[in-house]
Amino acid sequence: MKIRDMNWMQVEEYLKKDNRAVLPIGSTEQHAQLSLCVDHILSERVAVEAAEPLNVPVFPGVPYGITPYFMGYPGTISLTPDTYLRLIRDILDSLAVHGFRRIVLVNGHGGNAPVESLIAEWRGAHPGVAVKFHNWWKAPATWGKVREIDPLASHASWMENFPWTRLDGVRYPSARKPLLDAARIRALTPAEARRYLGDGNFGGYYQRPDEDVLAVWRAGVEETRAVIARDWP
Repeated sequence: MKIRDMNWMQVEEYLKKDNRAVLPIGSTEQHAQLSLCVDHILSERVAVEAAEPLNVPVFPGVPYGITPYFMGYPGTISLTPDTYLRLIRDILDSLAVHGFRRIVLVNGHGGNAPVESLIAEWRGAHPGVAVKFHNWWKAPATWGKVREIDPLASHASWMENFPWTRLDGVRYPSARKPLLDAARIRALTPAEARRYLGDGNFGGYYQRPDEDVLAVWRAGVEETRAVIARDWP
């Protein structure tokens, strides 16, 4: 269930019987021909679908992340690590004040990795509050399904091309793009990264049949649901 569909009194009642919450975090950045909000769309949607049968509230996703290497592409928004970590800290602080004691951050953007270090530090100052950081797309079962279907998959390729991340009227190249060096991209200036990447796809087919991507999606939802439901301290 979504927090936006609840009022404060309903949240107060919920906290009498459960103390879990889910916070999706993503990014607004270039994804070749796909929506700039792919990471935000996917992290929020997978969180909502995973949490719904568990009746665990999902807070509005954080649509911005740390993505300086894509600033050569118009529409990309990048927060500094300091700003971003302060934002996540404030959200966690607020959740803890209200009584949420088991919190899952469902992450959809690789550049948000510094949050893992923040969580480790934050938990030390908040005994009794457990926080999980879940990279939904590269968790073992989900990434395994991607590899099973087509091992050449990457940023802005078919593995992110879902019915809900496509744009109307946009056509996708049919060629399979050679895999580019992701580590190199992070060492380049934004202008250099754009010249190296071209349209922004890191490598692989731009689109595969929906039966393939929906199989990945089902794996992602199921794996995320297990993270929310199980193995809490």
